[in-house]
Amino acid sequence: MRMDQPAEPHTTGQTDTNADTASKVRQDDSGRGPRLREIPLRLMIPNLITVLAICAGLTGIRLAFEGRFELAVGMVLLAAFLDGIDGRIARLLKATSRFGVQMDSLADIINFGVAPALVLYAYVLDGARSLGWIAALIYAIAAGLRLARFNVMEERSVKAAWQSEFFVGVPAPMGAMLVLLPVYLGFLGVPLEGWVAYAASAYTVLMGYLLVSRLPIWSGKSETRIRRDLMLPVILGVVIYVALLMSFTWEVLSITVIAYLSMLPFSARAWHRRYGTLTIEDDHASP
Repeated sequence: MRMDQPAEPHTTGQTDTNADTASKVRQDDSGRGPRLREIPLRLMIPNLITVLAICAGLTGIRLAFEGRFELAVGMVLLAAFLDGIDGRIARLLKATSRFGVQMDSLADIINFGVAPALVLYAYVLDGARSLGWIAALIYAIAAGLRLARFNVMEERSVKAAWQSEFFVGVPAPMGAMLVLLPVYLGFLGVPLEGWVAYAASAYTVLMGYLLVSRLPIWSGKSETRIRRDLMLPVILGVVIYVALLMSFTWEVLSITVIAYLSMLPFSARAWHRRYGTLTIEDDHASP
């Protein structure tokens, strides 16, 4: 007895249906944006350092309002140090990204603008009442304006040759160190009563002006060459400076601030010899 063979299924219509379904799935996925993918750990390290810098700056604010001012200043300086190395580590690890750049800018406003201003206000500026608070506001806003101008200049596709040698105004990290000079002096025993609070307020406003000014500030980024016979003395000098900083922190920081402020006229003089002006004008700022 012969059995009928089963008829083969018609696969053509089913294949077309599956293809249409896959096409619709691809269209739906395209609307969801890029799929999640694994990120190498080295790409996260610079961002983690930036987050630690933000934590240090905010912790400095808390410690200041708790009356632990030495730890507060230490946290602000630690935030400045971490912020200074995150970009270099990103370039070293080849982990630079636009996300990291934006996050670093936001961290700078906290660490170099808000944190130093509030620590200074809690320590001495509150003695000047409303004038002290206005001075703290001016400095914080000036730091934000300084950082915004720096970001705009860095985004230019073609940069001027002088940008490797000079900053336009005092950079924000150095500004945070400079504005805390009254705190350093207070730690050294200088009385901060009466008119001193008003003097500190005026000094704070002056530091804010230096941030947003168009004064040429030598950056130290140019390829300055050191003679081979001076290499070891320079290294020894850096080691001595760090050792003194660890042993006599507030004395060394005070001297460093005074030395930096004393250097500004010489920086302006070097710019004047080269370009004939005392400030960086708009035509100098454009490539």
